[in-house]
Amino acid sequence: MTVGREHDPGPQSDASGTESPSLTPAAREELITSNLGLAHQLARRFLHRGEPLDDLVQVASVALVKSVDRFDPSRGVDFAAFATRTIIGELKRHFRDKGWAVRASRRVQELYLELGHATGTLVQQLGRNPTVAELAEATGASEEAVIEAIEAGQGYRAASIDASESEDDPLSARLGEHDGNYDSVEDRALLGPALATLPPREQSILRMRFVDGLTQSEIAVAVGVSQMHVSRLLSSSLQKLREGIEQAGSKRT
Repeated sequence: MTVGREHDPGPQSDASGTESPSLTPAAREELITSNLGLAHQLARRFLHRGEPLDDLVQVASVALVKSVDRFDPSRGVDFAAFATRTIIGELKRHFRDKGWAVRASRRVQELYLELGHATGTLVQQLGRNPTVAELAEATGASEEAVIEAIEAGQGYRAASIDASESEDDPLSARLGEHDGNYDSVEDRALLGPALATLPPREQSILRMRFVDGLTQSEIAVAVGVSQMHVSRLLSSSLQKLREGIEQAGSKRT
């Protein structure tokens, strides 16, 4: 039986939602205990799809209890078949509602689960990974739908930015950070034209002071003027820059 072709139990199977009056408590307990192996077996069919086995077993076991409580022996239905449909329906519902980090449509989710089962079967039969065409034939879906489901499956689990194949190189170490220099981009755009209007000597003095970090005394020695004269040139140059930047800013607005 193919997983993807199973259907969730219909409303009729959930009509009572209470323990079947046809089963005594002892018979109910025995039916649950004797079919736990079936629940575990069905849970393992959904292994390697991103969910821990313990979680799948828990979902399947709860579904088994629901199956017992809904089962009516008087209808003449085989309990194993009834329980299988219920358990698989609950497992599929678990994957659909809680398993996907990025939600896909129900049709895509169910096809993705069916592809997992079909892939395992075809690998055993062919001795290699099946092609898209072979998966489409096995599931009865179109090749486009198979590709869509495979691509959607990439969003089943979200990876942590701290996870990496190498402990020394987590993904978080390769993410960009806020660059404080972005805040000064506009200031630089305004400063450049204003600085170009100053005489070369004043531009040189400003560069030595604010880029090279020289003191006024060191600038005075380099330029060949007094320190007081350097101070006056700096004040005058900065005032010209302020006026030029303010004028350029007013034109932009």
